[in-house]
Amino acid sequence: MTDTLRLSVLDLVPVRSGQTSAGAVAASVRLAQLADRLGFTRYWFAEHHNMPAVASTTPPVLIAATAARTERIRVGSGGVMLPNHAPLVVAEQFAALEALAPGRIDLGIGRAPGSDPVITQLLRISGPTADVDRFPDHVADILSLLSPDGASLRLTSGREYAITATPAATEVPTIWLLGSSDYSAKLAAELGLPYVFANHFSGEGLERALELYRTEYRSSEAHPTPETFLTVNASVAPTLEEARARALPQLRSMARLRTNRPMRPLETVEEASTAPADSIGDEVIAAMERRWIIADAAGAADQLRRLAERHGIDEVMVAPIAGSSEAEPTDAAPGREQTLALLAGELLG
Repeated sequence: MTDTLRLSVLDLVPVRSGQTSAGAVAASVRLAQLADRLGFTRYWFAEHHNMPAVASTTPPVLIAATAARTERIRVGSGGVMLPNHAPLVVAEQFAALEALAPGRIDLGIGRAPGSDPVITQLLRISGPTADVDRFPDHVADILSLLSPDGASLRLTSGREYAITATPAATEVPTIWLLGSSDYSAKLAAELGLPYVFANHFSGEGLERALELYRTEYRSSEAHPTPETFLTVNASVAPTLEEARARALPQLRSMARLRTNRPMRPLETVEEASTAPADSIGDEVIAAMERRWIIADAAGAADQLRRLAERHGIDEVMVAPIAGSSEAEPTDAAPGREQTLALLAGELLG
């Protein structure tokens, strides 16, 4: 690990009560512009479907809008859930994004569906998509399709049929594999690709996944050595009390998800603070609080430094989960903006 810690952002485009999808997207674009100005390394959008509190359903659309409104920061997916999409479509989308913002596009690929079984089935009947069992093959297909030389098929006639994601590529997006288990870590190592452990969602198995990735890594031309970083949820404020208050809406939302309760838009800070106690939910919340970074600026910076040191990384991707108060505008996210600004002040200087 180097002495300098790089920071990046993971965004699910949260939607709170009283906020429209348009307001949520506007708030995220504004947050990305702030991250760009503050010196963050990359800004990624997740893919989730049919969730009342999440508007990040189509990463390529959000990436295009954000790349056009930022200047320096890398923009990408965290990630595209490949079983939901045809590999050629993914390759074409990200080749177009690379042409839009050369040298600034990351294609993070995941294996999970990003939703419940009903939505997964709807995605798979709406068009040709990748078979989960063929995930490694389809990752390899995307790598070939995005290369300037493209890929080829041998037709039944014996003729070679050339395929490229874009006619005249000069640069290609950086492809990352994402995961929260051994599977993606081992596949990234085998293919010589960068790897990200989804620590913001599940901290279980982190050490083993990183060890597998590093020890089994096979050098590739584009990536001679292993490259990895972690994600982490964070709510940072001038005081610990405010950081906790702003974290509570997201903590309660995740507790509902993990205990199979009905999902709804994120509560405001005020709604979360006055909600009735729930013994089951409170136990889940307490467990998550121990893994999340909820602190004032100095405390959060110290926790991030120790996290990076412990796992031998020089970049952390923060999911800013600080909620909003009722009086705050619905086309901005002051709590999330504050989280990034305070971290940048401590770590990016």
